[in-house]
Amino acid sequence: MNDHITVIGGGFAGVEAAMQIAKRGIKCRLYEMKPVRFSPAHKSEKLCELVCSNSFKAERPESAAGLLKNEMELLGSICVRTAKKTKVPAGGALAVNRDEFSDEITALIENEPLIEIVRQEVTEIPREGIVIVAAGPLASEAISRDIRELCGENLSFYDAAAPIVSADSIDMTRAFTQSRYDKGGADDYINCPMNKAEYEEFHKELINAESVILHDFEKGREIYEGCMPIEIMAKRGENTIRFGPMKPVGLVDPETGHRPWAVLQLRKENKSGTMYNLVGFQTNLKFPEQKRVFSMIPALKNAQFVRYGVMHRNSFLNSPKVLTSAFNMKEHPDIFFAGQITGVEGYMESAASGIIAGINAARRFLGEAPVLLPEDTMIGALSRYIEDPETKDFQPMGAAIGLLPPLEEKIRDKRERYGRICEKALKSAEEYIKQNDLMQDEVK
Repeated sequence: MNDHITVIGGGFAGVEAAMQIAKRGIKCRLYEMKPVRFSPAHKSEKLCELVCSNSFKAERPESAAGLLKNEMELLGSICVRTAKKTKVPAGGALAVNRDEFSDEITALIENEPLIEIVRQEVTEIPREGIVIVAAGPLASEAISRDIRELCGENLSFYDAAAPIVSADSIDMTRAFTQSRYDKGGADDYINCPMNKAEYEEFHKELINAESVILHDFEKGREIYEGCMPIEIMAKRGENTIRFGPMKPVGLVDPETGHRPWAVLQLRKENKSGTMYNLVGFQTNLKFPEQKRVFSMIPALKNAQFVRYGVMHRNSFLNSPKVLTSAFNMKEHPDIFFAGQITGVEGYMESAASGIIAGINAARRFLGEAPVLLPEDTMIGALSRYIEDPETKDFQPMGAAIGLLPPLEEKIRDKRERYGRICEKALKSAEEYIKQNDLMQDEVK
């Protein structure tokens, strides 16, 4: 057995994993291909480089993003600690000076005696010893080939995700449950009907809405029919999507007793039914445009978007097929994955997955059982999401209140409800972390 654990990738997930390993007194060899080779999006030689936004989302404790960071702090996250040290004014968000942030993280890792940084590209995942692959969504072609070798068809290269809304924000007075032709369960789908005038106004706004400008490394790719953005499909003709994702055949609106002119179907995103996916609505519209246009559908007038749709190059695993909630492979348990490649979305979500992968890789090295935070915590919910066999058409997911179990009591005020859910989650995380002695402040 090797005397160290290997971590591939020096991004958010990789540095968190490496530090968790070192905190448990285990040597870590951290491979980072920069500056030998850069991905199309990376420019700096530093670890933990921020590519897009410099924001880590909300700090509010009653928000999903705030809860996630609070749980990570309990586990000794170096990314959260460094973000607070290098923060810049950003209203209610935690935003950082990106150069100072990367400099601080790089120094922390370089100055840790149990972590050896190796600046070279890894083209094959070691098959001996324990290894964490945190190569990121822009993993090099060489290591992507090896991941494909390990995972077969369970590695995607283009992220085509439809928006997700919270169940309690759907106006059920303007919707009805029914499966097409009454096949399947009666409540498998929530149907959001539109009359002719509503549909025509919606279509006009959809084809004129503003799309995201693609990065250079995303341009020139083929768009497959199976993941065609709804706005591009709509531009082919006024009735194209009415005969496609919004076809009303096989459905009867109980309000009118007739087939609607057009229908958006919503499908459960999780077993508990707290989140619903807009079926066939993968999109490349800007986030504010998604909210504006999709809220024109009467049942979604006041919808709360748990996740907006995305369409960009993003390598990620079909994790429920290949990973456990401990972030290691089902068929190769000594190989762990962490970061966006696992299907978590966002800087801090990637870092959180690195923390859990690092802890569980260290525990496996020491012959201990893996840990899984409770399902009512944000980290626990994300860990379960990447393994959930009930998930249909697995797509990346960020921190969202909809991932957590609903409260037993009904609270109408959303802010109060979210606050109570987050308070309960943080208490649950504190108890579990204390019981399992997971908080490691200092390196052993």
